[in-house]
Amino acid sequence: MKLKLILPFAACAVIAFTSCKKENNTTEDTEIETTFELSANGGVAENLTQDANEILNEAAFDNNLQGSGFVAGTGQTNSILACATVTVTPATGFPKNVVIDFGTTGCTAPNGITRRGIINVNITDSLRRPGSIATMTFNNYFVGGFKKEGTITWTNTSSAGIKSWRRVCVGGKITAANGTFWLHEGTQNIVQTAGATTPNFLMDDVFSITGNRTVTNAAGRVRVGTIITALQKKTACDNIDQGIYQIQGPNHVAVINYGNGNCDNRATISIDGRPERTFILR
Repeated sequence: MKLKLILPFAACAVIAFTSCKKENNTTEDTEIETTFELSANGGVAENLTQDANEILNEAAFDNNLQGSGFVAGTGQTNSILACATVTVTPATGFPKNVVIDFGTTGCTAPNGITRRGIINVNITDSLRRPGSIATMTFNNYFVGGFKKEGTITWTNTSSAGIKSWRRVCVGGKITAANGTFWLHEGTQNIVQTAGATTPNFLMDDVFSITGNRTVTNAAGRVRVGTIITALQKKTACDNIDQGIYQIQGPNHVAVINYGNGNCDNRATISIDGRPERTFILR
């Protein structure tokens, strides 16, 4: 009799254990997929924010808002604004309002990247003057298939011959062409590591980026990322080309690797030794 009682109990225990294990595995797999998704989304957000930074630099360059020895009408850029209309008011003095209009149908820069919509910037002083603040917002603005929203504030923190900025993004939102969206916020410190002594030539500018970001998907799932190896962005490259971001999941860690300095539009994600996945930065 005891055997008959024990066996059904044991069978139930095995079924319960198997069910629990299967449920745990499913939960873990879901969390890992969420981390993969949000890591890639964060990578795109970071890249588009840096793209906005270069648009700001070129607009300041073209309209004599750089300061620091810049000579208007000379030098070389990567022509991001070749097909955009830039309006600066007032004509003299600061603060200035800068409207960068890529049109409603979009315009394609020489590097093949298409943008549309408007970027609004308020600048308190020359962009390269310590203490100056540039605040950027977006009006129905798209880069490729991504719509970008939010407020980005650059504060010039330069000192002792080192050009640097603190960049704060609040209320960031990226919407992909298929309607999927994610929210992002973060604070980065940016240091110019090359090109600071040639203000009339933007193409040799290189920037190092450190800091953190938070990414949230439509379901409210959140992942926090920290740059553990400084990101690198060359003006001559369309995308971030180097550096490592670490993203903390519930019980795992993801790593985004932006590459080895080559100019391409790809990065990879790996989680706890699993095979890498490649994603497109824009």
